[in-house]
Amino acid sequence: MKSIIQFAQNSLLEAGAEKVQCSLEKSEKHELNVSSGEVSLLRTTFDTKLTMTGILNNQKGQVTINKVDEISILDAVSQVIEFAESTQPDPANDIAEKQTPKNFHSGPVSPNLDKMYFRLNEFKDYVKEHYPTTILRETRLNFTKSKALFSNSNGVDFCSNHGAYSFVAMFSSKKDLKTSSFNYTAAITNDLDRPFIERSSFRRLLGQSSEQTETRSIPENFVGNIIVTPECMDDIIGGITKYLHDHSLITGTSVYKDKLDKAIAVPSLTLHSAPLSDELAIKYFVTSDGFEVQNSTLIDHGVLRSFLLGLYASNKTGLPKAVNEGGCLIIEPGDTSFEEMIKSTDKGILLCRISGGQPSDNGDFSGVAKNSYYIENGQIQYPISETMVNGNLVEMLNNINQISKERVNSGYSLYPWIKFDGLTVSGERKGEDGPQSELSVSPL
Repeated sequence: MKSIIQFAQNSLLEAGAEKVQCSLEKSEKHELNVSSGEVSLLRTTFDTKLTMTGILNNQKGQVTINKVDEISILDAVSQVIEFAESTQPDPANDIAEKQTPKNFHSGPVSPNLDKMYFRLNEFKDYVKEHYPTTILRETRLNFTKSKALFSNSNGVDFCSNHGAYSFVAMFSSKKDLKTSSFNYTAAITNDLDRPFIERSSFRRLLGQSSEQTETRSIPENFVGNIIVTPECMDDIIGGITKYLHDHSLITGTSVYKDKLDKAIAVPSLTLHSAPLSDELAIKYFVTSDGFEVQNSTLIDHGVLRSFLLGLYASNKTGLPKAVNEGGCLIIEPGDTSFEEMIKSTDKGILLCRISGGQPSDNGDFSGVAKNSYYIENGQIQYPISETMVNGNLVEMLNNINQISKERVNSGYSLYPWIKFDGLTVSGERKGEDGPQSELSVSPL
C-alpha cells in the first residue's frame, strides 16, 4: 500500500500538480445473514479505494479509482490534471500542512467467525421464543477491518487501522391480518461478549413492535410535548449539525452562521463530536483533508463552540477549521429519569421514528411519526397511526424541557431521551371524501 500511494503521489507531481494529496483504503468484510429463519450466506468481500487530488494554479482536480495497477493510476493522474485545468482558480484550495507521522489502531484485527455465528443464531432464536408475532425482515452481522493511508506533498503521512462488528436488524410484527410498521436498529461493537438482545435498543424496540399491530389515531390535534427517543435523535441532531458543515456556511444559508460562541440552546444541552472516545466503538483518526482528528464539543451548555468546517471551507469563509468532521455524537445526560419524563407529560407523543423530508434552510420540518405512542395524563396510552409532527429545529433546541439520565449507546452514538415543548401534532380526520390530513406542511 505504501508503494502504491507513493507512486500515485509522485506521478501527480511529475504530471504538473503543484500540491498533491492521496488516500488509499483497503477493507475486508465478513458477513452473515438470517434468511428464511436460518443463519446463512457467509461471504467475504474486499474493497480498494484510491483517491488522488492535485492542485495547480489554484485549480483542483480529484479522481477516485478502485484499481491500483500502474496503468490505472496513470490514467487517473491524467484525469486529475484535466479536471483541474477545466475548473476556475480558487485560492481557497489547499492541502494540510506537515504533521508528525503516526499510526492509529482501534478494534480487533480479525473476526471470530464461530462467535459471530453463535451470537446471530442466539438472537434469531431469542426473537422466535420471546416475540412470536415478530418477523425478522433483514438481519445481518458483519465484521469489517480496514487499513487507510493518507499522504500529501507537504509530508503528511498517516496510517489508520480499524476493526469492528456491526449488527443490524429490521423487523415488523403481525397478528391476524394486522401488521405493524417496520422498525430497525443497529449496534457497533468491538467484541461479541454480550448477546445482541442486550445491546443498543433491541429488547425495547422488539417489545414495542409486538404492541404496534394495534394502533389508534390521537384524539385531537394539539401543540404539546414530544419526547424523542435515542433511536430517533439522529434525525433531530443530524438536522442541526447540517447547518454547521461546509455547504451551508459557504453559501451563507446556515441558521447558525453568526452564532459561534453564542447561545443556540438551553443550558442543559451539551453535544460532543468524539471520534476518539472510548465510549464508542466506531472511530476515525484522520480527516478527509489530511488532519489528525481531535474530539470536540459542538454545543457547550447551550453555547455553540464549533462549526464543522474543513480546510477549504475555512479558507473560503474565514471561519475556524474544525478539529474533526462530525459524527460520533454524544449528548451529556440530564437529571430526569425517563419514567419521570413520562409522568410529567400532560399531553404529547413518544416519538420513536419519523419519516419525512429534509428540514428547510430555516429549520422547519414535517414528518410522519412511526412506531410512536400517545401520552396523556402522565401515562403512555397506546401506539398511534397517521400522526404528523411539525416544528422548527432551531426553536426546538431552545424549547428543551427535560433530558433523561438514561442513555443508549449504539456504538456510533450515545444519546438520552429529550422532551421538547411546543410542537404541533396532527392526526387523521375523516371527512366526506375519507381520511384527510389536517397538517399544514412546512416547506422542505
